[in-house]
Amino acid sequence: MNFDEKCFYCSKNEELDKLMIKICDLEVSTVYLFKEQTYKGRCNVVFKEHKSEVAELTEQEASSFIKDVRRVAQAIHKAFTPNKINYGAFADTMKHLHFHLVPKYEGGPSWGGTFEMNPQQVYLSDEEYNELIDKVKKNL
Repeated sequence: MNFDEKCFYCSKNEELDKLMIKICDLEVSTVYLFKEQTYKGRCNVVFKEHKSEVAELTEQEASSFIKDVRRVAQAIHKAFTPNKINYGAFADTMKHLHFHLVPKYEGGPSWGGTFEMNPQQVYLSDEEYNELIDKVKKNL
């Protein structure tokens, strides 16, 4: 299994904990809720092994990963009814395969444009994070 001790997705260190809260594990990925919730319901779907590119995945891994992404997107739609979900897979410097699933709401932040990676505007209480996590889990 590929692992990089310098990668916070692999080492699951405090840097990761500052940004996200683990929701659950799926077939080949781990799902996290972003702590910064300008985009209500924003999650990250992270491939469990340390791979950088979709092109590095086997056919089976790629199929399973996109199924995991799809499953989380469906859960976000059911839980929060966004008008659109934006998908981001940048990782120029964070070389671990992951997809940002960013719910967008008509008239809300960044509607009609590209979402901001970390606008640092909306942080919640532990209880509010738990409510969002429960909604996602209920719809997975």
